[in-house]
Amino acid sequence: MTSYPAVKGKDLVAAFGRAGFVVARTKGSHQILRHSDGRVTVVPVHAGETIGPGLLARILRDAKMSRDDLQKLL
Repeated sequence: MTSYPAVKGKDLVAAFGRAGFVVARTKGSHQILRHSDGRVTVVPVHAGETIGPGLLARILRDAKMSRDDLQKLL
């Protein structure tokens, strides 16, 4: 089993953008991403911090994406 990649919030938002997600709104340092098919997820964008593996797993689960899908987008 492969581990989750170390990724920063802004890089994750960019990757989700390539998958068709758009930033619906921002609340503080959290960006709410929405896809046209109804999927929604929240990505924290904190300067200089990477997203931990547990939070990344939750974000991918909310977006209904796999690790392989994310690897292709990064």
